[in-house]
Amino acid sequence: MTNVSIVYANLSGANIELQAKAVVAAMKAMKVKRLIWISTLGIYDEVPGAFGEFNNKMLGNSYLSTYAAAAKIIEDSGLEFTIIRPAWMTNKDEVDYELTHRHDAFKGTEISRKSIAAEVVRLIQSPTDSIGDSLGINKPNTDGDRPEWEM
Repeated sequence: MTNVSIVYANLSGANIELQAKAVVAAMKAMKVKRLIWISTLGIYDEVPGAFGEFNNKMLGNSYLSTYAAAAKIIEDSGLEFTIIRPAWMTNKDEVDYELTHRHDAFKGTEISRKSIAAEVVRLIQSPTDSIGDSLGINKPNTDGDRPEWEM
């Protein structure tokens, strides 16, 4: 992390909590403050209705609780963090998204990877935006019981 001002972490796995601890420790050791951390929807039980039930069933409690624990490590780290919680991802060639915040109900069921990348780039270009927030990201008007590709 030499000569780094922002860390972007898009990690996964059953050991995500340990990965979060390692990223935080490395950033603190190198005095890097700004972190953009990709997580998942549902870590705050913020996904309402039938889609919330679908999401919980598909991801499972152990997955969600592990990712929630990793997010808690990030939130308690003292770093200038932004957590991004994407809806179910697609490979559509589009940038079309809206954001929700930490205490908002999650909206939509899907999001293109290209849209997530656009938001990450926006945050890197405006590094003081959304510090301390956990952003849900979804494609507008995709509300439903499950993602379109799952129907």
